[in-house]
Amino acid sequence: MKVEQNISRLKYLLTLYKMTVEDLLLSVSEGLKKPLTKEDILSNEINVSHLKRIDKVFNKGLHYYLDPKSPEVSKDASIFFRKNKFGTELNIGAKKIVNQFEEFKISLSAISKLAEINIDRSLPVFSVKDDPKAVAIKIRKELYPDFNPIPKEFLRALISKLAEKNILVFEFVETWNKKEKANIDGFFLAPNVIVLKRQQSSFRREIFTLIHELGHYLLNEEEIEELDISNFANNKLSAIERWCNDFAYYFLAGDYNKAFEQIDKADETNDYHFELIENISKHTHLSQIALFTKLLFQKKISQNNYNTIKTDFDEQYRLRQEEEKKQRELDKLQGIQKGGSTPKPINSPLLISTIQTAFYEGVINEYDVCKALNISPDKLEKYLQ
Repeated sequence: MKVEQNISRLKYLLTLYKMTVEDLLLSVSEGLKKPLTKEDILSNEINVSHLKRIDKVFNKGLHYYLDPKSPEVSKDASIFFRKNKFGTELNIGAKKIVNQFEEFKISLSAISKLAEINIDRSLPVFSVKDDPKAVAIKIRKELYPDFNPIPKEFLRALISKLAEKNILVFEFVETWNKKEKANIDGFFLAPNVIVLKRQQSSFRREIFTLIHELGHYLLNEEEIEELDISNFANNKLSAIERWCNDFAYYFLAGDYNKAFEQIDKADETNDYHFELIENISKHTHLSQIALFTKLLFQKKISQNNYNTIKTDFDEQYRLRQEEEKKQRELDKLQGIQKGGSTPKPINSPLLISTIQTAFYEGVINEYDVCKALNISPDKLEKYLQ
């Protein structure tokens, strides 16, 4: 069966994702004895089966390719039209996630205007010439929540504090068995959106990513990236990335930076200050490896000793991952289903209040509320009272 497609829409997606037709053909021909050709996918009429293969790459829904309206290539439409280079070489999984939230951001902005909701910026814009420590101390007074020793709950509190300043934070969750995981930890989309990848193994990493991206928001510099905590000691980082790393450290460390700064050296004679590092980590949610990396950057620990410690942390992480994988396989063999559905992302209070107001103003309906908040209809009463 053939249908008439709007080729300009497919070409738009190729431009958006910076893919060539050849790149797309490789993806859509996977598993076929006879690979698809340009004529197969770029004709005015296309087999539905071919269109379904294309949509497995882009996840837009078949109706997208049939819409006669041509999409507009503009800087307002996507960060991929505003910037050519990012901190990470993005895979297709990452590009799809970014595009998904960019479209949601645009939709939410329109909803806010229709419902007359003010989401203007309330924090000043800073520069890399500003001292990141001084900025962190200033912003910490406005955005640092009551400390919670449980990392996930502290993250939730941070997201709520940012919402008070009209900064909208989204999480996205990828299941362990997803074939094409996004190779990013977070990103900032102007004017006020931060997106985080749920880090099941380490909410501390997600906390650091959030505050790093808050740094990008304060500089008003968009970025999409995969954060490597060892970049604390990377002299090749751009001025912006170093500023955001330093800002995140000082924001999270707070007064505990004083104890950290008193460390003169870390070696086997003082057990690498493991007890102090563990205590600072526990009270700041900065990971221990992040703190050791900071020591390396300050030349308070040798590269060899740092490598030994990092190797040990990496091995511990590998063993935990291996144990989790074995447990999943065992559960599968025994027919045990744990954890139910995919974990739900944390919803920002700013998102919830915006959607509630839009509903009460008649801008959106109950279906739109469920879709925006990722909830089932039976949970509506909890949000709409």
